[in-house]
Amino acid sequence: MASKSQFLSGKRIDPKPISPSTSITELVDQNLVSYNGGRLREACQLFSEKILDKQVTVGLSLSGALTPAGLGISALVPLIESGFIDWMVSTGANLYHDSHFAMDLPMHRGRFDADDVSLREEGVVRIYDIFFDYDILISTDEFFRTIVAAPEFQKEMSTSEFHFLVGKYLAEREEILGTEKKSLLATAYRCAVPIYTSSPGDSSIGMNVAALALKGNKMKFDVSRDVNESAAIVLDAKRKGGRSAAVILGGGSPKNFLLQTEPHIQEVLGLEEKGFDYFIQLTDARVDTGGLSGATPGEAVSWGKVDPEQLPDSVVCYVDSTIGLPLLAAYAMANHKPRKPKRLFDKRDAMVQSIEKEFRDKFGKIPLK
Repeated sequence: MASKSQFLSGKRIDPKPISPSTSITELVDQNLVSYNGGRLREACQLFSEKILDKQVTVGLSLSGALTPAGLGISALVPLIESGFIDWMVSTGANLYHDSHFAMDLPMHRGRFDADDVSLREEGVVRIYDIFFDYDILISTDEFFRTIVAAPEFQKEMSTSEFHFLVGKYLAEREEILGTEKKSLLATAYRCAVPIYTSSPGDSSIGMNVAALALKGNKMKFDVSRDVNESAAIVLDAKRKGGRSAAVILGGGSPKNFLLQTEPHIQEVLGLEEKGFDYFIQLTDARVDTGGLSGATPGEAVSWGKVDPEQLPDSVVCYVDSTIGLPLLAAYAMANHKPRKPKRLFDKRDAMVQSIEKEFRDKFGKIPLK
């Protein structure tokens, strides 16, 4: 008898029927069989079985309007509190809209096919099928302008420090209003999870900072510090014998900023490194259009972003993040005990000093001309 083909060694497709008692673990492990369901199962298992090892530093990028859809409250806050996210890169818009929840400013379910002219006339803002009062923007703008005028903001700082300070004020609002555990920024502050924004001027937060600059406010974003801090986080994990993981929701600029830590280390700073050890992306972007959002981990290998030896531990799910993230979070919570938070925000200065020392030790003082 001819030997069985290795291609037929996979688990037989014979799922258990879904019933009222089916758990999230059973649903993922038994019923997400093939196609993008199969990839989501692989992502959930990779995240819980390997990425959440205590030696792995987990970076997550966030794009798309996920916080106004409630995913900050439902998924990201629990993941941070469980120690499952160590650092983040987010669009400013996600962080701006996250602030509404800490301040108890309501967002409402609506319809994607509503008449936008009528919405404008009634002072209602629409994010696809999410509705909220225009006054919420005015109130949130006022909040940011008030806190950024405080003495502690009157300097140049990384976006991680800026978001940490904002998170402190939002945490105070949560305690006063009884809205605790609703804000991503407030939770990141409590857990010392650094959050970066790759384009700090590209949001209502950046616009309010710019408006205050016209009045002489001294707050400035130090984007070079952002680049060095984020790269230092990844290198520190590797130099201490650990591993690094990239979990990407959507794509865009946050995806690139998360992944560019490795080219910064290898290509620009000239330090020895191989790339991220683990890679998960939830995306609806096509690969053949040439955009970064759809670029695969295989392509990332050519840039040094992903370790080629670790490609088997890379999964791309072509699924909406509003579907994939809740399932990923629920599966992780059900299958992995909480990790001790790494509190990387508290260690930023030491990590930057370490990467600077390694750079200087290798190349010495770099002449300006």
